[in-house]
Amino acid sequence: MAIKAAAPEDYTPLQRALILLSATMATTLYATTILVVSVILPQMQGSLSATQDQIAWVVTFNILATAVATPMTGWLASTFGRRRTMIYAQAGFMFSTLACALAPNLELLVIARIFQGAFGAPLVPLAQATILDSFPKAKQAFATSVFGMGVVIGPVIGPVFGGYLADLYDWRWAFYMIVPAAAVGLAGLLLFIPDSRSRNPSKLDWTGFLTLCVAVGSLQLMLDRGNRQDWFDSLEILIEAGLAILALYLFIAHSLTTSKPFLNLKHLKDRNYALGLIFVTVYGMLNFTPMVLFPPMLQGLMGYPNQVIGELLGARGAGAVLGFFSAMWVGRLDPRIGLTLGCAIQCASGVWMMTFSVDVSFVEVAIASGLQGYSVGILWPPLTVATFRTIDSAYLAETSAIFHLLRNLGSSIFISLSVTALVRSSSINYGRLAEFINPFNENLSAAIASGAANISAADGVARISSGVAKQAQMLGFLDAFALYTAASIVMFFMIPLFRIGNRSSN
Repeated sequence: MAIKAAAPEDYTPLQRALILLSATMATTLYATTILVVSVILPQMQGSLSATQDQIAWVVTFNILATAVATPMTGWLASTFGRRRTMIYAQAGFMFSTLACALAPNLELLVIARIFQGAFGAPLVPLAQATILDSFPKAKQAFATSVFGMGVVIGPVIGPVFGGYLADLYDWRWAFYMIVPAAAVGLAGLLLFIPDSRSRNPSKLDWTGFLTLCVAVGSLQLMLDRGNRQDWFDSLEILIEAGLAILALYLFIAHSLTTSKPFLNLKHLKDRNYALGLIFVTVYGMLNFTPMVLFPPMLQGLMGYPNQVIGELLGARGAGAVLGFFSAMWVGRLDPRIGLTLGCAIQCASGVWMMTFSVDVSFVEVAIASGLQGYSVGILWPPLTVATFRTIDSAYLAETSAIFHLLRNLGSSIFISLSVTALVRSSSINYGRLAEFINPFNENLSAAIASGAANISAADGVARISSGVAKQAQMLGFLDAFALYTAASIVMFFMIPLFRIGNRSSN
């Protein structure tokens, strides 16, 4: 029997704890699958006899399905009820995850990943809406701190445990490990999640829905394939960019002129919510990017094994836990204080990463990773509280969906920018560094004289070329880290613009 829907003040502490635990567990499981595939892609490619371009669709179509399904969250919740939508989404996510593990070929795996992304997408915004609707404002900072652990730590623990099980058995166990936990999460939703207190069934605005799907889907596809297709030198990327711009224009024009739009743009009149959407986009840009850049840097340049890389990602998770616990205390203060502190730590981690070299130690990388996790943990609760402080509870599902959609889009955009900066900067720096390999370079001449370098033998030239390539790639990573630091600085300028009041928008 589910907990009966009530006003936030009418729930008992035990009921709030059960709601929070159930919502957080469902969120953590979905978040776990976001990056777990990145660790097991090489195994999957070999097992399914796929090319690198073919296996990439396992990631691409999951991202597309998530992007398309997320905006539907508000309509689904208002039509079927928040609780029922979460239960069906969790059940679909559980069975599609099992289908991923059992997939005998690439085609069925891609289809299973599409369903996994589509069913999992509504869970995060609906869980957040449920928690905000179940806790009074004075306790929302604590609740969002606990909930945020699921959003942020899930993508960290997924690659760590998934990679370990894949090495021990095979890649399918990275999905198998999620299924029993998903069943427990489903039971929690059935038993403890209350339904929304208001429901407003309405017809689906197909024009708004389809134009937004085309805009978001085209943008995600462009971002995911842009680097492989050499960006705007590719006809495919030009078509996808054109479709995204045209569909976004049609969506905005339609939403402003129809009486019942798919997504109501009037919420953007709320100053805190509009600022929160911009802020969470930048937050998303900085959240996953280091987890994408660190593994190739540590493995390709420093030669760290997968286990050590997992430990370094674990340091980020440990930092995030500490950050969320700190946020429970900081949450008693003005949310802008927590935002400022989190941004400062994020900037510090970016500056720290810009000092890395190919000889960087395990401890230095662990410190940077831990600082990033801590900043992410301490930023999330005050950001959520400040963004939704003036939003009426009736609109929480819809506004939360856009909030998380932009967080995901921010991640996709910045990961693509960072990888492009890495690749192009590495290529440019290789050309520049290669110019110094000549007879007039005193350091090279000294190395040849001492026997440390030998340009008369093929293997000696190859070692020099490899060393130049390694240094050039390290410079590329430093340029990507500089982008990360610059984005962290941008966040500071938005913090003073938030208003801290108790008004609710209608």
